This record gives sequence, C-alpha cells and structure tokens, in this order.
Amino acid sequence: MAAVSLNNSPITQVSQTPVQTNLQPQLLTRLLLDLRGRRFSVDRETIMNLPESVLLCLFPNGLVLSRQSAALSDGGDNDDYEELYAVDFDPECFSYVLTFFRNASEAFYGTPTSPGLFAAQQHLVEGGSPTSDFGPSPSQNPLLTKQAIIVLREELEYFSIPPKDGKASTNNDGIANQELIEIKRKSGDYLLHRRNIFTALQRNVSKENNVAEQHLIDMLCMSGFNRDDEWGYRAMEPSRCCISSIALVLLKTGIIHSTGATGEKQVTIDYAQMGTAQKLLLFWRKPARKCWWDGIEVSLADPGEPEKCIKLWARRVWTLELSLV
Repeated sequence: MAAVSLNNSPITQVSQTPVQTNLQPQLLTRLLLDLRGRRFSVDRETIMNLPESVLLCLFPNGLVLSRQSAALSDGGDNDDYEELYAVDFDPECFSYVLTFFRNASEAFYGTPTSPGLFAAQQHLVEGGSPTSDFGPSPSQNPLLTKQAIIVLREELEYFSIPPKDGKASTNNDGIANQELIEIKRKSGDYLLHRRNIFTALQRNVSKENNVAEQHLIDMLCMSGFNRDDEWGYRAMEPSRCCISSIALVLLKTGIIHSTGATGEKQVTIDYAQMGTAQKLLLFWRKPARKCWWDGIEVSLADPGEPEKCIKLWARRVWTLELSLV
C-alpha cells in the first residue's frame, strides 16, 4: 500500500476493488438488497454516492449495475428492479448511512418546498474572482458545488486474556468453556459502551508520543469532528469478537452562510478553513487506513463481586475517506 502524507498523518492508502459499472442499454435503476434478513430497495444513484469503504464492505467482489442476461428480465413491470443481492452487512448501520446522506443532500441542494445552501452560494461558482486561490471552477474546487462528508470507520477486533486461575480455558479442540465465553461477552460489552471516537487514539499518542497521530486528531477536529464526539453507530458483529463503528460529519469547508441586517442571505469564505478542507480532498474516493494495537487492563466483575481484572487487547483499524454528494 502506498503511503499518503497529510500533515504527517500515519494513514496508508487502501487497495480498492472498484465498483464495476457496465453501461449496457438495460441499466439497472434500483437494487434490492437483503442485509442479514432486512431488505432495502435503493436507487442506483444512491448506491454510487455511498463511500467507497462502505461499498467495499457491501460488495467485496464488485458490483455490476446492468443486466447480464435476458434471464434477469421477466418482461413485466419490475424490469427496473434487479435480482436480490444478499449482503453480509449490518442493516442498522446501512440505514444510518442512508439517512445521513439523504439529510445532508436535502440540506445542501434543497427540496421542492425549501431551497438549500447551494442556491445561496451558487454565485461563488458563477461569479467568483478569477484571482482567487481557490478559483470559481467546480473542477478546481468541487467543495463549492458539492456537499462534502467525512467518513470515519473503525473495525475493532478484541482478545481477552483471562485470569490465571484456570477456570476460563479451552478444551483440546479449542472450544471455549462457559467461563471463557462469559469473559469474552463482558469484554465486548465493555468496549461497546466506550463510544468516544478519539479516546483510544489519544491514549496511543500519550503512550508513544506520536506526533503524526496527534496531527491526525487535530486535522479531523478542525474539519468537522469535536474532540469529545462519539461514534454515530457502533455495534457488535454477530458471532465474532469484533465491533464495527462509523461516524459521519459534514466537512467544514469555510463557506459561511449568514443573514444580513436587512434579512438577505450572505455567503462568505474563510480561506484558511477552506485550505484545510481542501487537504481532505486527497481522500475523495480514496479511502485510507490506519491500524494499531491497544492494550488495557479492565475489571469485569459485576457489582458486589470481587475485582476480576483481565488484559484486554484490541486491534483497531480506522478507515478515513471523503464523500461528495
């Protein structure tokens, strides 16, 4: 994986499996997805606007958005719908992403009954100063015409080191006994409720004095996150010692909307903030990844029980990218 440097950020590019769009005459307009028993009917444009890192989880082998044979068409009214795709992905997480992207798009572009932010700032594109460092051209600066969303995901795999009393163990076939299963369950529950995004990375910064990781936190907090933010969605993966989390925030572009003394809408640009925002364009359609180990000691004793300390290791993988909708 090729290294990407952003304020010395210790993040590396993710190898991508591109979504394959085969532009045939019969292009599918909607997809019917079965996410662990829950079905979603999603239009093609919505799918294509999803973050690359989410698409890679939904369709790890790629996705073809056109009919590959006449067998897919029944000749009836449902020709715009594709066959059912079974997807191993958390349906609540998918719903969270769809809802956030829809709300962000409506706020920016507006609805049939309410204009959005883009209408008020359109003059930045049509009449911007040609001497501006950021230029009026959308091709030079897509942040002027698109809603930018920072996507941060975490895959946390944890490992519990049980006490040395020998009660929690595995048999000769490697099957955990009930005591070990209970420790793993409590470990997962402990980590699940630690929802603050930056606590673990800040702990790593303090331990290793890693300046690059501190720059990463600072950059994200300048661009839309707050230091005490929590994950937007966080859940255990079924039958695994793994927790998946995702946080979505609107990118602070430096485009400021305000109301003048006479009630008219005014739009100005904070060029320092815009410069910071443009650095994140490096991650547009190019998800990047950071992985580190985090070890802590925790007590899993229930109230009234003697202290039961275990060593809890977590392998955390962060994926960062920028989406434009």
